[in-house]
Amino acid sequence: MTRTLDPVADLARQAATVGGPQEVLTDEQVADFVQEQLAAQDLDGRSVCVIIPDATRSCPLPLLLTAVHGALAGRVSRLTALVALGTHAAMTEAQLGRHLGHPVGEPAARYPGMTVLNHAWWDPQTFVSLGTIPAERVAELSEGRLHEGVDVRLNRAVVEHDVALVVGPVFPHEVVGFSGGNKYFFPGVAGQEVIDLSHWLGALISSAEIIGTTGITPVRALIDEAAALIPSETLALCVVAQSGTGALHAAAFGDPRSAWAAAASVSAETHVRYLDAPVRRVLSVMPTKYDDIWTAAKGFYKLEPVVADGGEVIVYAPHITEISVVHPEIYEIGYHCRDYFVAQWDRFKHVHWGVLAHSTHLRGAGTYDAEHGEQFRVRVTLATGIPEDVVRAANLDYLDPAEVDVAAFAADGETLVVPDAGEVLFRLR
Repeated sequence: MTRTLDPVADLARQAATVGGPQEVLTDEQVADFVQEQLAAQDLDGRSVCVIIPDATRSCPLPLLLTAVHGALAGRVSRLTALVALGTHAAMTEAQLGRHLGHPVGEPAARYPGMTVLNHAWWDPQTFVSLGTIPAERVAELSEGRLHEGVDVRLNRAVVEHDVALVVGPVFPHEVVGFSGGNKYFFPGVAGQEVIDLSHWLGALISSAEIIGTTGITPVRALIDEAAALIPSETLALCVVAQSGTGALHAAAFGDPRSAWAAAASVSAETHVRYLDAPVRRVLSVMPTKYDDIWTAAKGFYKLEPVVADGGEVIVYAPHITEISVVHPEIYEIGYHCRDYFVAQWDRFKHVHWGVLAHSTHLRGAGTYDAEHGEQFRVRVTLATGIPEDVVRAANLDYLDPAEVDVAAFAADGETLVVPDAGEVLFRLR
C-alpha cells in the first residue's frame, strides 16, 4: 500500500527546528540556534536582505535580529533589514527604535553596518517586476475563483541582494490560513497587484473558512508561485511566539516553505483555543500595538468562529481613533459581506481589492440580494475612540467605550472576554 504524505508535514520535516508547542525557549537557545543555522549557510562575501515584521506582530525581534546580525556581520558584503509593512503605515524612527531595540535614529549603535529600511509601498520606484503569473495559472491556483493574470512586483531591495532572509512569527491568518514564510514577500514587500489578487481570493473563500487552515490554501499556493520568481536565494527563520509576550515556543530554519510549514504546525497547537459551545457575545480587548481598525480587526477575525448566530463581537480599543490611517477608501465603501460586493461587482471592482477584502473580513459571514439587502450572521460593534457617526456610517454598530466595564462583561455567563486579542484563534470543537 502506498502511503500518502501530508504535503505540509513533508515540507516541515525538511526544516531544522528547536522547541515545540509545550516548550518556552531561553534567549541562549534561540541565539545558539540562529548562529548554528546561519553558520552552515554559504553566505560569506554575499549581500543579505533580512525581511522583518512591523510592530503589529508579537515577536522578540531585538533578540532575533541581534542573533542574525551577530552571525552575519563581518561575513557578508552588505546587510539590510527591510520592514515588511504590506500596506501598513511606515514606522517612525521612534517606533523603529522600540521595535528593534536600538537608540532612536541610531540603528548602528546595536547593529553596526546594517541598514534599516521601511518598505516604501507608496513609492512606485520601490518596485521591480519579476514577471507575471498568467490568467490560466491563477485560475488553477485559485481553484477557478479568479481568472486574471497578475504582474508580480517586489521591493527592489530584495532583488538587489544575493540572499533574502525572512525573520518573523507565524500565527493563524485570515487571508492565507497561517502567516509567515513567503507571505513576508507577498504581500509583505510586494506591489499592489499581488496584494489585491491574493486578498480578494482570500475574501472569496472567506476569513471564517480559511483562517487557521494548516494546509496549502489557494492563497498560500498563489503566494508561493509568486515567490518562485524571486531571483535571489531565499531562506527563512520562522518562529512561534507565546502570544502577548517576548518568549518563543519554537523556531524553524530552512527555505521559506519548509520553515513556514514547521512553524505553522506548532502555531496550530499553541495559537488555537477550542470551545465546547458557541458564545452569545465576545469582548475583544485590543492591545495598543494595533493603532487603527485596519489592524485591530484581527480581534474580530480570530473570534468570529465561536460566536453564535445572531451574536455579537465587541472590539474594545479606546486608544484607536481611526478606521484606517492609510486606506481612506474604507470610509467610502464601509463594511459589507462578500456577497454584497460580488452581486454588484461592476460598482466596486475599481476599488483596491485588498480594501474590499478587509471590508468583508471585518463584517463577517452574511448574504445579500437586491430585495432583502444584507443579512449578517453576527453583529460587529466598535467600542473605540472613533466617533459614533463615523462608525455607523461605516455600517458597524457603536458602543461608547466609557460604558465598557470589563469585569462586568467577564461576570456575564454569555460573554467571552479575550484580553490581548488579535493573535489567538478561537474555534468550536
